[in-house]
Amino acid sequence: MPVIDHRRRRFGIAAGTALLTVTVAGCSGLGRTAVGPVTYVTERDAVIMLNSPSVKGCHQLAPAGAKEVLNGTVIDIILYRTRDCTGPGTTYVATTLADVNPSALPWRSFSTVH
Repeated sequence: MPVIDHRRRRFGIAAGTALLTVTVAGCSGLGRTAVGPVTYVTERDAVIMLNSPSVKGCHQLAPAGAKEVLNGTVIDIILYRTRDCTGPGTTYVATTLADVNPSALPWRSFSTVH
């Protein structure tokens, strides 16, 4: 009887290892995201939330831009006044912090720092 229990335990460990390997391999192709929301307020006081944006690329905000941006993600972001994440006048917003800019030009895009 102990030989059978030993074989079952080995089989269980092997099956668990194989399942874990398949799971990790299946998820590795998914794009990484900045876990959490980026919330912003437009010039017309509309509140918009982008949940877990990709860590890659430039993310455009509403066409009119944003006057307030709250970074609720687990990584930092950089705010831009242009729609293509270029140009001077950027602002660095660390995780769980906000930038409120009611009198200056609006923010029109952001990228992540990773």
